[in-house]
Amino acid sequence: MDSYSYQPEQFVKSYQTFRENLHSSPPPSAPPTSKRYDNGKPKMIVAAVQLETIPSSGADEDAQEFFERAYRAVEDAVESHGATLVLLQELFLGPYFCQSQDASLFALAEDNIGIIEEDAEKRRQNIIISSMQALAKRLGIVLPISIFERKNNAFYNSVIMIDADGSNLGTYRKSHIPDGTGYQEKFYFSPGDTGFKVFSTAVGKIGVGICWDQWFPEAARSMALMGADILLYPTAIGSEPQDPTLDSSDHWHRVMQGHAAANMIPVVASNRFGTEILLDKSCNVQQQIKFYGRSFITDETGAIVKEAKDGSDIISSTVNVERNRATRASWGLFRDRRPELYTVLKTKDGSLAMP
Repeated sequence: MDSYSYQPEQFVKSYQTFRENLHSSPPPSAPPTSKRYDNGKPKMIVAAVQLETIPSSGADEDAQEFFERAYRAVEDAVESHGATLVLLQELFLGPYFCQSQDASLFALAEDNIGIIEEDAEKRRQNIIISSMQALAKRLGIVLPISIFERKNNAFYNSVIMIDADGSNLGTYRKSHIPDGTGYQEKFYFSPGDTGFKVFSTAVGKIGVGICWDQWFPEAARSMALMGADILLYPTAIGSEPQDPTLDSSDHWHRVMQGHAAANMIPVVASNRFGTEILLDKSCNVQQQIKFYGRSFITDETGAIVKEAKDGSDIISSTVNVERNRATRASWGLFRDRRPELYTVLKTKDGSLAMP
């Protein structure tokens, strides 16, 4: 397994060059790929893309490589797996930069992730999102995009949901923000203000959480109550720098399988793979994380039906949305809920408020 070393300010320069190049030279187009249909409607064929961190070449094109390998993987998911829904990993446009607190990395944030009307004649749009919208439209796929978002003076860890016709359906902002050695996200991201969201797409209703969100059953249940047919979790999880012997990957799988089983909804996680080495300003090793990979797809009972092999991999599975809806209804889990008894969930310490 190759490792990838990065120095924050150097990668920021690479990313800025990549952004400029994308404006001047958008990704090449190709003939449209026909969608897979069932009675005139596209099936839900979900693919999880797992990408191994690229080897460090010391080149100024690192950020360009991150984008291009993700772009090619999406095309491969459609061409080789027949996917109509493709999930990329969390913050796929670069290394997991939250290993440290470095103010230079705020330059990686993207603004204008929707369309902003400047005047009646001109509209401005984020070049990365518009490139992915064009890709989704050409391939006829639903494509959630994980991105570091800037909104004025606020910064979020966000997912933009792109539908199969290329339209931007809106944004979900990560609700639960971790803070620990190697995962110092509270320095970069504010807690999301969108609430949990379910997007109505060409292939079904899609709920999406982001990494740390996946440890909270309340998030999965909320999206299930909102009618989700599938739950997606772009992810960056690996070793703990303070204790490299700690391996939480089995625990991570089990908690997610529980979300699927308790809600009778398939769950998909796309994680990164490989060792990412943070360098200090003198390019000496400061810290490193070995990301697990082990991306997976469950069925509606929580059983893992596909798991990625080590390295870069794409896994896929077909979800029978209508059958799952009928099975979920007949099982009675949502019929027999007692929301009036769950008010304790609105407290931090389990104490019920006085009437």
